[in-house]
Amino acid sequence: MTDAPYALADLHPAGKLMGLDLGTKTIGVAISDSLRMAATPVETIKRTKFTADAERLLALIAQNNVTGIVMGLPLNMDGSEGPRAQSARAFVRNFKQKTDLPIVFWDERMSTMAVTRTMLEADLSRAKRAEVVDKLAASYILQGALDRLRPR
Repeated sequence: MTDAPYALADLHPAGKLMGLDLGTKTIGVAISDSLRMAATPVETIKRTKFTADAERLLALIAQNNVTGIVMGLPLNMDGSEGPRAQSARAFVRNFKQKTDLPIVFWDERMSTMAVTRTMLEADLSRAKRAEVVDKLAASYILQGALDRLRPR
């Protein structure tokens, strides 16, 4: 799932990618290795104001030499866009004013559900699940994009 003007193919051919799971209260962050084989959950940012959220993301981008961003796009189950998808698009529009990195959208339907199911199977407590679900969802989103990018 992509959005003009960038598609997965438009990402820099090398370097680490950042995956984002944008929620109303948090932003889950994951980063790939430089070979783009695996996504690793990094951090859950507690959202405050856009400027502070963007500064933290820019710091993580600089620390990790990120070359592109994969933003989860929360589509409805029928593929239509609702308020959450519009919020993600608005965040990206604003964030693009702060970075020249290519940002692509990736369909994140079912990501949180899949991660939650895995955590339940691992018998993680509710408190522990709440603590890690967003960054794990970001990792799930990024891994899906990495798998698509891998030559077949």
